[in-house]
Amino acid sequence: MSDLKIRHNELTAEEFIQLWNSVWGEGPSLEQTELAMNNTLFRVSIFDGDEIVAMARVIGDMGLCYYIKDVIVLPEYQGRGIGRMLIDELFKFINEHGVPDTQIFVELCAMPDKIPFYEKFGFSANEAQRLRIMYYVDK
Repeated sequence: MSDLKIRHNELTAEEFIQLWNSVWGEGPSLEQTELAMNNTLFRVSIFDGDEIVAMARVIGDMGLCYYIKDVIVLPEYQGRGIGRMLIDELFKFINEHGVPDTQIFVELCAMPDKIPFYEKFGFSANEAQRLRIMYYVDK
């Protein structure tokens, strides 16, 4: 690997949108993303020199539940252990901030082709179905 650097809680809205657009297509608005960054429990990003190449974040209540969101590694950097680095950093945060001697729900949503990656960390599917709605905010 090149000159990879892990950064905590420095991921900007602009960097988030840049990665999102690179992997998933048109991302959310800058205003939405700034709010999301400000209300995220923990953000981790990985840079190769000055270029952002990966990110992930955790949202949750700090007591019972943490939810892993927006794990993105640029395609040309996939398969190099960067995804593992991201998840390891998220688990370090959860371990440092979780209530000692308790179990905490750590959840995520993954596309079918990414499930084997997450299973390596101990994640498993259950019978619950993910429900969603793209709710339009009308003001």
